[in-house]
Amino acid sequence: MRRPRAYRRKATSIRPGIERRLAALAAALALGLALAGCLSPYAQLALALLPEGTFTTLLNNLRGVSETNREKLAELERKGDWQAMAQFAQQNIAKDPTHADWWVVAGFAYAQLGEFQRAADSFQEAVRLSPDDIDAWNLLGQSYRAMKQPERAIRTLNNALQINKDSPVTYYLIGESYNELKRPDRAITYYELALQRNPQFVEALYSAGFTYAALGRKRELDATVARMRALSPPHAERLAAVQVRPPAAAAPAGGASAPGVPDLPVERRSPRD
Repeated sequence: MRRPRAYRRKATSIRPGIERRLAALAAALALGLALAGCLSPYAQLALALLPEGTFTTLLNNLRGVSETNREKLAELERKGDWQAMAQFAQQNIAKDPTHADWWVVAGFAYAQLGEFQRAADSFQEAVRLSPDDIDAWNLLGQSYRAMKQPERAIRTLNNALQINKDSPVTYYLIGESYNELKRPDRAITYYELALQRNPQFVEALYSAGFTYAALGRKRELDATVARMRALSPPHAERLAAVQVRPPAAAAPAGGASAPGVPDLPVERRSPRD
């Protein structure tokens, strides 16, 4: 499945770093999941918030991959030929099964094809080969979310935190997983942890705003709207228009919603729209 052209950008010089690589790789899988329609509307919207320019960044961060192979991968991405990309990755894996990044490429291609179990298997092998690679841990967690296994995603993402306790994207993804479990009371903690590590993390701020509304915490929602105005005024107005759930209607500790109350606000839209 080819991504819309709106999601594609020309190659740019990208500063190396774990957080940028993590966000980009997570976005690569996220876009595949959202476009495949395999997640709830809330999860699709959440995933759509992740950064763009994903494949260019993935290529720039592949380690020990020849320029010829990079060009081949870029060509396959331009064509949207994910099956050929998966086959190309597998050919290189056959030559060197210990090369973790080829497993990541394979997982990316399988995610685009909607083959999320195979994507998860690929990312799991990448984690086995490179257990300190937080990128692969987070992509593995994303794969479990795609298969509607948020509990397993949370366990995996908690493993990622053992690798890097300062990754805001990891905390954000755990928050998203808890929201999929209808646990906004747990989700908000992780959004706040993400924002402590990156106060300008728009995706986490946006999710936090809707979660504050779901919890009936109007004061915190108003503060979030004020912060969002400095980052994206039009979307701050979307948050400001969200109806706050009465505090008594917040989900109880067991995670069940109050009778007749929606689990989460339904008018959430991406701040990148």
